[in-house]
Parts: sequence; structure tokens; C-alpha cells
Amino acid sequence: MLDRKLVLPVQPNESFFLWGPRQSGKSMLLKSLYREAHWFDLLKTDVSMELMQRPSLLREQLLYAGDQSRSGFVVIDEIQKVPMLLDEVHWLMENTNFVFGLCGSSARKLKSGHANLLGGRAIRHELFGLSAAEIGKEFDLVRMLNQGYLPRHYLSSSHTNLVRSYISDYLQEEIAAEALVRNLPAFSQFLRAASLSDTKLVNYASIARECGVSGPAVKEYFQILIDTMLAKFLEAYQKKPKRRVIGASKFFFSDVGVVNHLARRGKLEPGSETFGKAFENWVFHELTAYSAYSNLHYDLTYWRLASGIEVDFIINDMELAIEAKSSSKITSDHLRGLRALVQDHPKVKRRILISREERSRRTEDGIEIISNQEFVDLLWSNQLIK
Repeated sequence: MLDRKLVLPVQPNESFFLWGPRQSGKSMLLKSLYREAHWFDLLKTDVSMELMQRPSLLREQLLYAGDQSRSGFVVIDEIQKVPMLLDEVHWLMENTNFVFGLCGSSARKLKSGHANLLGGRAIRHELFGLSAAEIGKEFDLVRMLNQGYLPRHYLSSSHTNLVRSYISDYLQEEIAAEALVRNLPAFSQFLRAASLSDTKLVNYASIARECGVSGPAVKEYFQILIDTMLAKFLEAYQKKPKRRVIGASKFFFSDVGVVNHLARRGKLEPGSETFGKAFENWVFHELTAYSAYSNLHYDLTYWRLASGIEVDFIINDMELAIEAKSSSKITSDHLRGLRALVQDHPKVKRRILISREERSRRTEDGIEIISNQEFVDLLWSNQLIK
């Protein structure tokens, strides 16, 4: 079993939510840690239907199982399928010593149904797809950029069929079954259009025209991707600009394998434009996963001038600037963004370009050019961001 970097308490004394994309390994992680827990798997139709009709059964069964102690650890898997259970969970948290691990791949149904989200009484954790550090010495960058971060897909020898099924199941089970959109064909077409916006600024009007829906509908579709853990937005850094900067958000899918399939990229080869886009998505993935798992929760933004000059990632208030370039031979053109940044923000503490060059080096003006493997080593050993 892979050694996941998300650290959950062995003996929880506080309830928590565990969110993450479908098939990111949430259930497997919880089962490996909490073998003796009271377990309610809402993927089982009989269990979910019974509790949907009578949510109070959760309380009754736990009080009986707990006997006089009225305590124990309880896992409810896919909690979003029966939102009304959160009222029962709330009561049990207030009146007994039961502690809950609530697992799910979407908070959207809970939010839209105004479900009781426990008022901050439960800690929030997020599990991502595999990071390079979790794979360890067997990590293969080309494999990951082609097959994606989800454990089953990365480890498979036939990932294409798995990704195709994953997207189909997402549309049928997450979108259609939960009635998140009225027009499923339009949403399906939107997914492909959105994949072409991965790592880019989003043009809502253009996507709306392509999908034949309104601009507000497209914005709602993007929010569905966020709420179902399939994507994230990256905000722009806008503090004290000397020149006109872009304020729009950039968009990233949570799994590059899904992007590859939706955008019909085929096999990604090092040196290609699509490989470069996937490389940027991967760096974003590693940075967001480390931010969550390390509990640093640092500010992650990007910086872009109206002229188009850009730096991919800014950590906190110019503590670190990172550019992601998949080239195996870095030239001065690749450094334009980092050099322009220091003109507007001379107090930036550190500038790094992540590449596929084998040997790390430092330019005369202080830019560090490091390999993708050294980036992984520095990041996950807490030497890059502290």
C-alpha cells in the first residue's frame, strides 16, 4: 500500500470531514486506519435508502452499539448521499462521546440543500490524487503526466479505459443522479471545453457560445467542478502593482489524466506543448497537496501583467516565486516572467524555475533552475516552503 502523506489521527478525539475527488483513495485510507470503527457505507444502496427514509436509525443503531458507553469512532462514507444524516450526527456529537469521520467527494448537495455542516465542529481534511513523494523512488513523471494522479489510474497498465469510465461514472452518478444540472448533454460538452482551459484564464463567454448555454450557466458549471472536487481556481496576486496586472483567476483540473482524455490529447511526449501544460498542472497539484498535508495552508496565487508576461505561482506575499517549464534546456526566454517580477516586486525572497534539466544551477541574477525531481525532494522535505 502507498504511504499517503495526509496524516489523520490514529485515535481521533475530534470529528472531521474528509473530502477529495472520486477514487482518490479516501475509503481505503480510512479502512486502513480505523478497522474497528462503526462503519456506514452509503454507496451500498440498501444502507443509503434505509437511512434516507429514516435518518434517526443512525442514532438508534449507534446508541445500541455503544451500549452504556455511548462512545466510539464512526465512519460515514459518501455522506453527501444522505445530507439529513448530518442533523443526527450533530445531535450525537452534542449528547454523546461518539466521534465521526465523514467522507465525501462533493459538498454541493449539502450546500444546496442547506444541510447542517456542523457549524465548524468538524475539522476539514482533503485528500488529493497521488503526489510524487507518495510514489517514492518509482515515481515516473512522464507516466504521471499521461495517466494522472488518481491511484488506480497511475498504477494501471490500461489507464485509458479507466479514465473513460471515470468520466462516464462522474456524469451519471455525481451529476445526473444528484440532479446537479438540468441539461446533461450541455454539461458533457462543457467538460471538454473546460479541459481546453486547464492552466489558463477562463473565457466564460467563449465557452458559453461553444456549449450553447448562457454565461451564468457556464459559471455555475465551473462551480460544480469545484464543489465536486474535480477542479480548483488559482487567484491572481494583485498587491501593490506598479504596472497593470491581470485580476482574473486561472483554472486547474484536479487530475491531469482527466484533462488529457477530455481534451483528446493522445500520448503526451516530452517537449510538446501539451506536455508543458500538463507539467504546469502537476506542479500546481504538488504545491496544493503539500500546502494541505503540511498544514501550512499558504497563500498560492499567480502573477501576470496585461502584456502577457507571467509567473506561474507566488507563495504567500512574495516569499517564493515559481515558474514551471517542462523544457530540458532552459533559455533566457523561459526566465522573462521571473525577471519582470523582480522589477515590480524587488523584495521577492526567492525565484525558482522548475524544469527537466538534470543539473540544478543559479543564474547571475539569482534565479534557481532546478530539476523536477529536486523540486519534489525540496518540497516534501520542508526545505522549499516553511
